[in-house]
Amino acid sequence: MIVKVSSLGDVIQAQAVVGDLHRAFPGLKVDWATDENFADIPRWNAGVARVLCAPLRRFKKARNLDDLKAIWASIADLRRERYDAVFDLHGVYKSAIISFLARSKRRFGYANVNLGERGAAFAYTHRFAPRHDANAWRGMRQTLADTLGYAIDAAPPSVFAIPKPAAPLPVTKDVPFALLFHATSKAEKKWPIDKWIAVAQSLVARGMTPLLPWGSDAERRDAEAIAQDVAGARVLPKLSIEEMAQHIALAALVVGTDTGLVHLASELRRPTVMIFSATSRPHFGVDVPGLCVSIGDEGAPPSVEQTLAAIDSVVERS
Repeated sequence: MIVKVSSLGDVIQAQAVVGDLHRAFPGLKVDWATDENFADIPRWNAGVARVLCAPLRRFKKARNLDDLKAIWASIADLRRERYDAVFDLHGVYKSAIISFLARSKRRFGYANVNLGERGAAFAYTHRFAPRHDANAWRGMRQTLADTLGYAIDAAPPSVFAIPKPAAPLPVTKDVPFALLFHATSKAEKKWPIDKWIAVAQSLVARGMTPLLPWGSDAERRDAEAIAQDVAGARVLPKLSIEEMAQHIALAALVVGTDTGLVHLASELRRPTVMIFSATSRPHFGVDVPGLCVSIGDEGAPPSVEQTLAAIDSVVERS
């Protein structure tokens, strides 16, 4: 069992370890434990046999009795299997508790100095140390490979199979569209609206329709502000993670900040430009040569010109 509870981008990027494990150990069965909010992600991975999830985030916020009952039910589900090994790739209290409750004599977790919360150490019988000579995602894969003694591919194939939509998506089939993920979970990650407007206008001039997703009312207002100054741009309705993934799978281009859905675009091998302003590009960026590129860095957001050059580098070669 792999334990990676959150967040969206982390759960997406960690899916590559499943393919690594299957290539190294044919016939292996892999289960995944995560928060209910992100359970769709491992469900899209054909290499995951069973997804274990509970409303952990929602219970933490609301302390709802129904959510508590769901958590207790998930513990019973968790303990139905006896695992040869459990690997906690998260390293905090909630992931440690899941690992400890699983029926296994071998529970792997990070060394104390690398844990997100030191108290998580109680759960583990074996330890591993993360690799610091690679970005977060390859380092995670390499850590597991070092522990179990196998080699990994530099650029593994995508593991995702996104469900087909029940009805055709309301997008123009004859005109390529670009998804602009302008919204972020943290204000410091945002890229200025005037720069989004300039990029969207350039995409329209190139024959693309900019589509603007959003998740909150504030994000919807930002999307509307961008669309107001870009003839042809469209504000999407509020979409689920699955619906967003279905749009991403059809996109001619994805441009966005360091957020989970932009990581998904990279994992789906769509032409992707990821913009960094407040987090480390070398540590968290996407990089698939000729297809997915990261620009900017912590404290050094990219210019519009740099962003358009990056778009040219992935669209022309895709």
